Amino acid sequence: MDPTRAHELIERERARVKELLAYSAAVRAADLEAAADARISVFDSASPLAQELLDDAVAEQLSARLAALDRARERLRAGTYGVSLRSGRPIPDERLEADPAAELLVDEAE
Repeated sequence: MDPTRAHELIERERARVKELLAYSAAVRAADLEAAADARISVFDSASPLAQELLDDAVAEQLSARLAALDRARERLRAGTYGVSLRSGRPIPDERLEADPAAELLVDEAE
């Protein structure tokens, strides 16, 4: 894949994930504020906890995605972008277009 195109894909996805992380943090803060303001009975106390666990899971997945994109950025700088970390074979451009952070071939990822 053309390095300029790869850089564009990685940076676009990083910006999208960062926006989602910021949105997720804002939603979590609003949820925590709403839960603190609400007079929740003992019977309803699981609902805010469940939402907090969901918010944590979303933030964790987004952070992992951002880390994968950062690794892709480093591989691009090192000249190893688009090569499977497991086999050393080239990753098809179509896969990199779909997932600019791809580290493995499809059959290796399964």
